[in-house]
Amino acid sequence: MLVAKETPTTNRHLLSWVNEMARMCKPDRVYWCDGSDEEARLLTQEAVADGVLIPLDPDKRPGSYYSRSNPNDVARTEELTFVCTPTKAEAGPTNNWMDPEDARRKLAAIYDGAMKGRTMFVIPYLMGSPDSPFAMLGVELTDSIYVALNMRIMSKIGTVALERLGGSNDFNRGLHSVADCDPERRYVTHFPQDNTIWSVGSGYGGNALLGKKCLALRIASYRAKHEGWLAEHMMLLEAESPEGETHFIAGAFPSASGKTNLAMLVPPPEFAGWKVRTIGDDIAWMRVGDDGRLYAVNPEFGFFGVAPGTNYDTNPNAMRMLEHDCIFTNVALTADRDVWWEGMDAPASDLIDWRGKPWKRGSKEPAAHPNSRFTAPMENNPALSRYAKDPRGVPISAILFGGRRSTTIPLVVESFNWTHGVYLGATAGAETTAAITGAVGRIRRDPMAMLAFIGYDAGTYFAHWLSMFGRMSRAPKIFLVNWFRKSDDGTYLWPGYGQNMRVLKWIIDRAAGRAGAMETPIGYTPRVGDLDLRGIDTTREAIAAALRVDPDEWTKELEAHADWFEKLGGTVPEALRLQRRLLLASLKAELTN
Repeated sequence: MLVAKETPTTNRHLLSWVNEMARMCKPDRVYWCDGSDEEARLLTQEAVADGVLIPLDPDKRPGSYYSRSNPNDVARTEELTFVCTPTKAEAGPTNNWMDPEDARRKLAAIYDGAMKGRTMFVIPYLMGSPDSPFAMLGVELTDSIYVALNMRIMSKIGTVALERLGGSNDFNRGLHSVADCDPERRYVTHFPQDNTIWSVGSGYGGNALLGKKCLALRIASYRAKHEGWLAEHMMLLEAESPEGETHFIAGAFPSASGKTNLAMLVPPPEFAGWKVRTIGDDIAWMRVGDDGRLYAVNPEFGFFGVAPGTNYDTNPNAMRMLEHDCIFTNVALTADRDVWWEGMDAPASDLIDWRGKPWKRGSKEPAAHPNSRFTAPMENNPALSRYAKDPRGVPISAILFGGRRSTTIPLVVESFNWTHGVYLGATAGAETTAAITGAVGRIRRDPMAMLAFIGYDAGTYFAHWLSMFGRMSRAPKIFLVNWFRKSDDGTYLWPGYGQNMRVLKWIIDRAAGRAGAMETPIGYTPRVGDLDLRGIDTTREAIAAALRVDPDEWTKELEAHADWFEKLGGTVPEALRLQRRLLLASLKAELTN
């Protein structure tokens, strides 16, 4: 049993707020997390005793635990996520909006007494290294011991955060309660002007770990706009050549488009001597350094990843990372207390599925929820970069915007300039599936992979991206990539996964000014001969098809971009509208030649 300690701070702003929230939520007790190893041990013991965590076999998964969420609470609730700015225009057309006073009134009624019979955990936390100027500080109040344990993996909690805070009033105020986990009373609300987050009715990570998407993207993106930096939904990697040359790449990819796999890429045998190391797989904060270059940090200390589809073929580094000291959520359990999910080798026996029900081998029902998760400490990653927690950040050579498109978008295309690159990011997207939308092949635009995470108006966000160029004397090159283009018979033209190293090498060589390319109406693409294809088990014809720029397809694509900009409204910068017209004119000229 955790024993309440003496309040570890004299910060009057923090104490006043905690007391105010406790009066509203009425917990039986308030516990201040200190972040110590002994505390983690006691928290884990209590979570096991309460049935929140199930210990896994200590020989197979030492230090690891299993958890199930409420079946109605298994993913981010975008439709119930709100940006609460004084006016609807400030939130923009891509965000749900609620008047701040209405939101506080509505949620306060749900919070009232929601923690009766429970402990309120006070979690001071840092996103970013304690000695980094990039770091942001928050305090999350929660009635979920699961959240407390996961926040300990994903951030630096406790004493280290309070020491950074001192007597300041500059911290994010995050209030979270699972309450009765009723979807009808579930809200995730952000108050950018007040640096505040209120989340209620969900225990799922994306809704409940407030330092992650809520603070590190939605609130941080709003703050970044006003302070002249970027908070982005991007992976970060370090690539080192056999000669010792190092480049750092940032990449934004919509869901299921290969972001984590790229961050943990293992080069193919033909690239002996190349090393790709992970800095981060999900979030990047980027600021212009004194030398005019763009520097990025990963503010997280762990990985909160999707389990299904992860295996030793698609992501061997992730599989090794999950061998110990992890929390698994909504995957399946084996008879010998190990974990299993779709994409792994066939299970040796029947399972207990993510709902806690028996699952027979051969069943067509998934044993693990498609959005089941793992939480793993950063240091578990066998390919972790030595720069992963560099407080200054790393200088970015190239920014990638990814999509998941079966047609039109080439394997890789380099932008003509910064404005064109921002255009490519602003119009990127992925094809939907019938399971999600009821219409296969429709394009869901996901600008910079930030559709769900921009904390203010999207057109204004694009303008902020454009303005960053003027702050830099050595801007990174921008590329659009697409690993998922298909042939007419529906097969993938490019093998993906580790073979993406071949594209990555071309990108690095372009950033260094030493690789060839072909100018097309929509950007620079490699010729087949510009890629290092030694040993690849793919025909040159398929690769040429993956690289092809079809003028007819791109004309239709640019027409669709006009509809997208129209939907976003009058704040879309004129520079991007002009860019569309220039690209369209270039394509029409190509068609008439």
